[in-house]
Amino acid sequence: MTIYIDPAVWPAHGTVFSHLVSDASLVELHQFAAATGISRRAFDRDHYDVPAHRYEDLVALGAVPVSGHDLARILAASGLRVKLRERPEKLHSGLLRRWERLGHETAQQTWMPIGEDLLARWSESHRHYHGLPHLASVLRIAGVLERSGELPDELRSSALLAGWFHDAVYHGVAGQDEEDSAQLAELQLDGLMPDQEVAEVARLVRLTATHSPEEDDVAGYVLTDADLEVLGREPEEYQRYVQQVRADYAHVPEEQFAAGRARVLRRLLEAPRLFRTVTGRRLWEAQARLNLESELNELEVAP
Repeated sequence: MTIYIDPAVWPAHGTVFSHLVSDASLVELHQFAAATGISRRAFDRDHYDVPAHRYEDLVALGAVPVSGHDLARILAASGLRVKLRERPEKLHSGLLRRWERLGHETAQQTWMPIGEDLLARWSESHRHYHGLPHLASVLRIAGVLERSGELPDELRSSALLAGWFHDAVYHGVAGQDEEDSAQLAELQLDGLMPDQEVAEVARLVRLTATHSPEEDDVAGYVLTDADLEVLGREPEEYQRYVQQVRADYAHVPEEQFAAGRARVLRRLLEAPRLFRTVTGRRLWEAQARLNLESELNELEVAP
């Protein structure tokens, strides 16, 4: 893993800035920045902006100087690059419109503050993978599965609401986060829809702790497949996901994290099928298993 820096040519705030990136790890990037006195406020999703007067000493401290073109290529190859459409400022307005449409039969003065609260939760600064891009992805993939005939119209609302709430509370505590998120759904949706639907949303949220829906749990199939779709992406995007998850668990020591992550990977690989919908298996199953096996092999050979 290497830290790279490009020339200071990007103007802002009366000076020019360099970009500081890693070729493999956001955790490594944050550690380098902290060790060299760069404020976390300078981090912008996939890189640090550092003023021109820091360039020489950062190179002396280990950052490898490259051209701006090469730095962009390195960042793209790392899988860590955050695309423009995935940045929070782009996602927020689109997600809010989705929330508005989902509650079309509910008084907007009651419905919209809940959506704003959820988006604020998903935008918390300690989130890396479990942030707005993941929420947008889960809702988008649920739509893909719905259009493929996997989600009947009568189950749509509960499944999408569960997508909104499933990581609404996130502190990096597996199991407890899902339970707290389910309880938040019960609290915020109470009185806005029938009790049975509120209970169904909460049930689906709790299901994301295990991703093990019962047979014929159609809404559960769609939600868990949408949540796990990232496993079946191309290797570069999967690597970015891995690094973001590690950053979400930065409070966990490396050896402990590696052991826990390996257990999760083995459990997933031992499952007869990762995806429950026909569409999910067709689109993502094979690539997901390749990605999981590759990551597990890396963990098992690491010193």
